[in-house]
Amino acid sequence: MSFSILKQIGDAQKKKAVVDVRSGDTVRVTQKIKEGGKFRLQTFEGVVIRVDRKESHTARIVVRKVTSGVGVEKSYLIHSPLVEKIEITKRSKVRRNNLSYLRERSGKSARLAGKDFDRAAVNDVTVEEEPVDDVAPIAEAEAKTEEKVSVEEAAPAEETKEA
Repeated sequence: MSFSILKQIGDAQKKKAVVDVRSGDTVRVTQKIKEGGKFRLQTFEGVVIRVDRKESHTARIVVRKVTSGVGVEKSYLIHSPLVEKIEITKRSKVRRNNLSYLRERSGKSARLAGKDFDRAAVNDVTVEEEPVDDVAPIAEAEAKTEEKVSVEEAAPAEETKEA
């Protein structure tokens, strides 16, 4: 299989619109959990310590939080159908992609400096629908110009035969 075919398959599985999550963001991830025959929603709120393959259909974030003195990390595939929603609640100023140094820190040393951001605008993931029929009029216009060219080329040749 060629790389272009694999890319098309991967792009078909991507969600149309996702939130631009970065390292240092505090996020609330809502995930579908199957229990028996039913689904329920479970939220997990923590700091994003790693973002992997951001442009790929296998994009992943690692979220960390401390619960009852125990550090808990969960990894989420952003384009997974089980991930319902990712909401950014706080954005922090960080200078690297992998914040694994937060694992050894606790208390005040584990704090990240907050950064102002427009929460409503960042979490708005409405899909801007593109007109699908844009390609058809262009193809029709090209076909018409080709027909005109072929007719114009044929016409002068017929006139010379008559004379």
